[in-house]
Amino acid sequence: MSTQTPPAAPPDARTHPGVVSADDRGLQRRGRDLLFAIATALRSLQLYPLENQTVVTALAELDFLTQDLLLGEEQITIRFVGDFFFVNDLRLRVDLQSYATYGTVGRALARHGIGELEVFRGATVPQWTALLALVNADPDPEDRFGAFLERLGRTAVLHLAVGPDRESEPDLRDEESRRMAKRAYAQTVAVAREVMGGMRMGKGVSLRPVKRAVQSIVDQVLSNETSIVGLTTLRDYDEYTFTHSVNVCIFSVALGKKLGLHKHQLYELGLGALLHDVGKARMPLELINKAGPLTQDEFEVLQEHPAEGLLSMFDMRGLAELPLRAMLMAYEHHMKVDQTGYPVSARPRDPTLFGRIVAVADGFDAATSKRSYQAQPWPPDRVLKEMRDNPARGFDPLLVKAFVSMTGIYPVGSVVILDTFELAIVCERSRLPDAMHQPIVQVIYDSMGVRVDPPRRLDLSETDPATGTPLRSIIKTTDPERYGIDVGDYFV
Repeated sequence: MSTQTPPAAPPDARTHPGVVSADDRGLQRRGRDLLFAIATALRSLQLYPLENQTVVTALAELDFLTQDLLLGEEQITIRFVGDFFFVNDLRLRVDLQSYATYGTVGRALARHGIGELEVFRGATVPQWTALLALVNADPDPEDRFGAFLERLGRTAVLHLAVGPDRESEPDLRDEESRRMAKRAYAQTVAVAREVMGGMRMGKGVSLRPVKRAVQSIVDQVLSNETSIVGLTTLRDYDEYTFTHSVNVCIFSVALGKKLGLHKHQLYELGLGALLHDVGKARMPLELINKAGPLTQDEFEVLQEHPAEGLLSMFDMRGLAELPLRAMLMAYEHHMKVDQTGYPVSARPRDPTLFGRIVAVADGFDAATSKRSYQAQPWPPDRVLKEMRDNPARGFDPLLVKAFVSMTGIYPVGSVVILDTFELAIVCERSRLPDAMHQPIVQVIYDSMGVRVDPPRRLDLSETDPATGTPLRSIIKTTDPERYGIDVGDYFV
């Protein structure tokens, strides 16, 4: 009996660059065609007005190629690195014909500090037109990428996004990145205030500024997470309703990023998170602002706000553009995973993933904030422990675990006492995956109680080279009000 050696498995084209699969050949061709179309549209918009047939034809061709490519791809990610373009991590071949075209597109993007362009299903000709017009405009000499993002945020572009190139990507500790985060945060609080105020007065509310605000939050979380998450420590008592909505949006998007959601999913998640409490605009003001605990009757009235939020979204202009997921997040964020929350469903149902994410973000921010009926907020580490260990709270345990992994055991804004008796504020989680209990802190008072100005930054994962033991460790968290500390001051 003879034996035959089975044929060797074909090599993987991704790991063997000399072998190109049929899928890669198709992506090479369509990616090349898309970049040629972008170059043509950019040039046409420079030379002719929008109504010119050359511009109309160029944009129609770009739209056709975009939709064709998105038929087989969830999204399109175009990166420009050096002299090379990558489409969904596949490097495009360069020949004499394509070299000049790629360079034209690359230089146009690089003028604004852009190194990445993302295209999602739903991109339209008007959105391409708005984006390419901004690319053709003169860049801001002082803040190329930041200014471009701000201009893009003023448009209705929702399915095209940009990312910084490696050289212009902001240092998370520099003043410019903090300024961009503060601007995004302040603008989103203003939008939340406008939405809630408009709904309370019975006015129609446009979705366009809401979507622009969510875009800016998503962009900040993706490129500048430390700075934007730090601003959630502001928790303004007088504007709790609005800052809470923005904080829940930030925490939800950051958790979605941790879970690996792509950018368009993060937009939908952030939109629903920002609007999750709009139903409170239909609640009596004396109930929302009541000092002290609610009576049973008052609590039953307040329990209607998720359903009212769902209904109120039907009054928003641009409803056709509002994803169903956003409505469900408003409806589901108090349901609890075991269905013991509210509103009570007529038939058994499981809250959606996005609803469960918003529930975790909402629970954490609410418990760590000072509110009309909660004069003393809980320390962040205690809140995380309660959310993790008490099933009656009704949070998804896997999402809580991911949230703790995202924030660290001591979340940003926690005030801690070190074993050296120094007082510090947690400003960033550890960059080491096995050091969640050893965050990066700012020491604000020394062991003698003398204020340290400016605060001294310390990484608690640093060890003594001789013994391998940490140089400093956290003894416990403490109440910032006990020391007259406004945590938000250290992030603004």
